Amino acid sequence: MDYDNLCRSILQMDPKVRFAGICDISGEIKHGGQKEGVKNILTNEETRKSNLQALEGWGLRKSLSPKTGKGKYAMTEYEKIKRITIPLDDEHLLLITTEVEADHAQIISNVLKLLG
Repeated sequence: MDYDNLCRSILQMDPKVRFAGICDISGEIKHGGQKEGVKNILTNEETRKSNLQALEGWGLRKSLSPKTGKGKYAMTEYEKIKRITIPLDDEHLLLITTEVEADHAQIISNVLKLLG
């Protein structure tokens, strides 16, 4: 899969999308990034820590998947943003942040269609 193209497509799909990126198991963003003109809320180190926390959560979900089924996405709403995480494979996690007023259900639906 072309991760850079995927992130570009996500950034263009909705004006409320702030960020689309792919991190690896180290928590580092390897593809994608912030939409042009959007101010970062977290520093690079804070972003990496947040990514590691998301990866840990997906590790727990994966351990429960024999009973619950495979996780498709997780969405968390904060006071200033919404954060959507979607596992791509055992080593990559798709991270999307949006404005709070974004229609996250529609964005998630569109992204899952892109992932096929």
